[in-house]
Parts: sequence; structure tokens; C-alpha cells
Amino acid sequence: MQEEFDYYEVLQLQRDATTVQIKKAYRKLALKYHPDHNPEDPDAEHMFKCINEAYAVLSDEQKRSLYDRYGKQGLDGAGGGFDSSAMDDIMDIFNSMFGGNPFGGRSRRAQDKERFARDIEVELALEFKEAIFGTQKDIEITYKASCAACKGTGSKDAKVTMCNYCSGAGQVMMRQGFVQFTQECPKCHGRGSIATELCEVCKGESYEIEKEVVNISIPAGVDSGNRLRVPSKGNLMRDGTRGDLHIHFFVQEDEHFIRDGNDIYIEVPIFFTQAILGESVTIPTISGKKELKLHKGTKDKEQFVFGGEGVADVHSGKKGRFIAQVKILFPKKINKEQEELLLKLQESFGKQSRPHASIFESAFEKIKNWFQ
Repeated sequence: MQEEFDYYEVLQLQRDATTVQIKKAYRKLALKYHPDHNPEDPDAEHMFKCINEAYAVLSDEQKRSLYDRYGKQGLDGAGGGFDSSAMDDIMDIFNSMFGGNPFGGRSRRAQDKERFARDIEVELALEFKEAIFGTQKDIEITYKASCAACKGTGSKDAKVTMCNYCSGAGQVMMRQGFVQFTQECPKCHGRGSIATELCEVCKGESYEIEKEVVNISIPAGVDSGNRLRVPSKGNLMRDGTRGDLHIHFFVQEDEHFIRDGNDIYIEVPIFFTQAILGESVTIPTISGKKELKLHKGTKDKEQFVFGGEGVADVHSGKKGRFIAQVKILFPKKINKEQEELLLKLQESFGKQSRPHASIFESAFEKIKNWFQ
């Protein structure tokens, strides 16, 4: 059953796109999703096939006209395979981008293709203070090192034979409707050759697992989602070069401080009398103690901002804000003496202590008239 998808949406085009726009979109997306650029991403390979199918139709005026009128059903009688002009376009584009034929023939990279990626990605948890101020850390990593005994072939004494499934091309041609495309050979995994006898050292894997302790310098201001590249600490390839180590940071939360980008928030609990009278309270910040001067009548959730007292930006070094947010607390229980004092305080304010009375007075009169 043929998959249903819109050719214009696949190429990210409007339906009135010109021929030049279609070719430009195809070139951009084919480069982005080409299997050689996404060796471990099956979704990219599928997208690559869809892109080729879409271009084969939209680059041909007759097929595009039928598709615009009747959809894919209108193409059933248009003949299978690529027409010569569409094939020439695709070949020209691939020759300019990749220097090779995407639809057959032996890949010039098949013999040199590694069985594992060059780079390594790891996640590293950081304490709140480590992320804010930066630190040095020793982390242990495991990486793949191309097997020296078999020269990374996975075959004893590096003796290999040509893959009989793809005839050494490393790719096999597939067909979906009227579109032809190539994909990695499932037997040799794109190498074009297979082991005559498995290597006794790596058991045919083509690599060995090694461990190493790497010292990394973490800059001040990193946050969750940030990534740090450590050059030449990735997997060790057959040619003796190493890929890179990519570290993804996860910053743990703090008990008191809340981080939002380069700003730091802290909740300051104060008693209701402190808010009324406007006292000064000592609060912790990421740079030490500070005095927070409350004004008389401070409101609940009111914020006090200290500029330049937040986190240093990991790129520019400019510091964010430190923001103290007030949380007003009321007593849960009061004794008899406290109750009497509060009543006296309330009476001393007169009508001001009962604002609802004057506000609702007119409302009561209005309601009374409703029932007369």
C-alpha cells in the first residue's frame, strides 16, 4: 500500500512554486536528509526517499499537472519510473552535492565506511553551584577503538570477500511505485565486503571497548540543555583519528534558589507584621548575604530586583538579575491576649478596618428595592 503524503509539504513548498524553487528545495532537503549524513537515523532515510519521490513528480510538468488535479491516483496511468529530464536533474544535483550516483554503482566510500559513529554523546549531571560558578571535572567515558588485529574489518587477518548481495556496491536498489532509490545493503551494512572468518580479538565487531578518564573544564553559567564539545575524545577510527565527545548537561535543582535563564529567584517568607511595618531582613544570594529593605505595606508576592546579581551568561559573561519574591505568612493560631490586641488594633482603624461595609452599602439598598 502506497504511503499517503503531500509532495508539496514534503518539499516545504507552496502549490504555486516555480521550477527553480522546486529544484532549490530539493537540493536543500536532499543534502539535509541524505543517508550518508545521517547514518544512524532511519527517519532521515525514509524522508530522503519521500523527497526523491516528490521531486520526480513536481519537476515534471505533465505529472505535476495530473497530481494537482487528481492527486496520486491521477499518476497511475502516467507511466512508471523517472522520465529522462527528472533523472538528469537528480543526477546533476547529486554529482554537485555528493560527487556520486545515488541510484546505483559502487559507492566510493563503501570500502572505507566505519561500523560505528565517530562522535560520542553523554549526559552529565551538575550540582546547582557547579553550573553557576563553573568547575573542573574528571569523568570516565567508554569509547570504541577500531580493532588493530583485523584493521577494523571484523575479519581474521583483515581478509574480506566481496558482498554477494550488493556485488560490492554497499547499496541496493529498491523501487517504490515509479520511484527508484538506493539504500544501505542489509547484509554488509554498506561496507561492500563481508568477513571470511570472524576476528578472534573483536569477535567480528570491528572494534574493542576502551575506557578513559577525561578532565573537562565546565564554564560558569551552563544550564540544562547546553552542550560542550571536547575535541578528539570520541571513538578511535581505523585511520587513527578520534571523533569528538559531546557532553549534554543536566543541572540539578536547588532547595532555595530557582533559576530562569540567567535570573535567580528566591522566595522570602515574612510575617504579616513585618510587611505592614516595613522591616529589613537578611537574605541569602548566590554571591553572599544581602539586606532586603521592605517598605511599609509590602504586598504578598511583591518582587525586589537586584540587577547584576544573577548568573553570568555562558557566552557573554553578562550577569542576570537576582529576584526576591515576598511570601506573607499569617499566624495559624493566636492566644487570648493576642486576640485582644488584634481587636484593639482593628478598632483603632475605625471604618478603615471594615472596607466591605461602605462598599456593599449601596449594593444592599439596590437588592432591597428588587424585592419591593
